[in-house]
Amino acid sequence: MSEETKVQGNAEISEEKAVTEENAAPAAAEENTDYADIAAVKKDDTVKGKIVKVDNEQAFVDIGYKYDGIIPLRELSAVSISEASEAVEVGQELELKVVKIDDEKEKLILSKRLVDSEKAWDDLQAKLESQETIEAKVADVVKGGLVIDVGLRGFVPASMVERHFVEDFSDYKGRTLRMKVKELDREKNKVILSQKDVLDEEYNAKKQEILNSIEIGQEIEGTVQRLTPFGVFVDIGGIDGLVHISEMAWHHVEEASELVKEGDKVKVQVLKVDPENERISLSMKAAQPGPWEQLGDHIQVGAVVSGTVKRLVNFGAFVEIAPGVEGLVHISQISHRHIGTPHEVLEEGQEVQVKILDLNPQEKRVSLSIKETEEAPEAPAKPEKGRKEKDNTGDYVAQPNQSLSLTLGERFGDKLSKFK
Repeated sequence: MSEETKVQGNAEISEEKAVTEENAAPAAAEENTDYADIAAVKKDDTVKGKIVKVDNEQAFVDIGYKYDGIIPLRELSAVSISEASEAVEVGQELELKVVKIDDEKEKLILSKRLVDSEKAWDDLQAKLESQETIEAKVADVVKGGLVIDVGLRGFVPASMVERHFVEDFSDYKGRTLRMKVKELDREKNKVILSQKDVLDEEYNAKKQEILNSIEIGQEIEGTVQRLTPFGVFVDIGGIDGLVHISEMAWHHVEEASELVKEGDKVKVQVLKVDPENERISLSMKAAQPGPWEQLGDHIQVGAVVSGTVKRLVNFGAFVEIAPGVEGLVHISQISHRHIGTPHEVLEEGQEVQVKILDLNPQEKRVSLSIKETEEAPEAPAKPEKGRKEKDNTGDYVAQPNQSLSLTLGERFGDKLSKFK
C-alpha cells in the first residue's frame, strides 16, 4: 500500500470516528439531561407528589423519580378504609414519606399516614391546650363509641357523643362532628375526643342568654323533651323548663302521658325564673283559655247536664259539670224529701244529672239543682173535714161526719136504753 493510500485510509477512519463521536455526544448529553432532573430519594425522606392513578388497593404517585411511587391502602389513612378513593383522588398533591425503595425492582413505597400522623400530634396538642373546637368525620362505628380520622385514629366514647343517651350509633358513620380534644397520649397512641363538651358549652351559653332575657308571664312555644312522674321538661330554645303535673291542664291529670309525648310542640307560660339555680317553672294550662272561658253553648241557665260529685259538705255538694268547672247543689236542691246531710243520698264520684239555676262566669259561680231534674212525688191524700152548718143563733157549728155520728148515736143509744 502506498503512502498516499495509507494516509487517505487513516483520514477516512479519523473522519468516521469523528462522526461517530459527534453522533454519540448528543445521546450522552440527552441521557445526562434526563437523569439530572430526577430527584434523589432515600428511605425516610419526606417528598411531595401528585396522585396520578387510584385503584381499589393503592394509589400511584408521581414524585419526579424514575418511576411512580405506590401508596398501599394501609399507608393512606390512620383509620381503616376499604378503598383508596376514600382517602385520595387523582390530581391531589400530597406530602409523603418514603417507606421503601428498590431500584432493581423499580419499587417505591410511600406513606401518607406517617406524614399526617406527625403533623397531627403537634396540631392536636395545640388544640388541647387552647380548647379549640375541631371538625372531623366519623370514619367508623365500633363497640363503645366512634372512630374519627384526625390524621390519627381518634376515638369518641359513647358517653361523649351527645348530651343525651344514644342507644344506636349506626347512622353516625360519615357524619361531621364538632369536638374538643379530651386526652392525648403519644406513647400509647391514644387520642380521646368529645363532642359532648362542645354541646355542653353551647348549651350553657344559650341557657344564660335565655335566663337573662326571659320574663315571667311570657308565652313561648316549646318542645316536650322528657316525661317524668311529676311533670314534663320542655325545651324553650336551648334550655329546659319544668311543667309540673298540676300545671299541665285545668282538670286533674294522673300521668303526663295522658296529654303529651316526647317531641310534641306545646305552648307554655313562664311562671318563675331562678337564674342562680338555673331553673325555669312553666305552665301549659296558663297558656290556654280557662275552663270558664271554654264553657260550651249547652251550659246555660235552665239546661240539664251531666256532672260528677266532687265534694260533699254539710250545706250541699260540689258537682263538676265541665273540666275545671264546679257548681254548688245546695242541700235544699238535692232531694224532694227532707235530708239532714248530703251523705244520705250522694257520694263522691257519683254521676248525676243537674239543672243549671244560675250561671256567672265572671265570678266563676254556678248554682245547680238535682231535685229539679226529677219528678216530684205525689202528695199524700188529706182526711175529709166535717161540714159546718148554722145553728139557731146563726153561728156555724161543725157537724160530725156520718161515721162519727153513727158511732155516737149508737153509744148514746145504748146508754139511754138503760133508763127506760
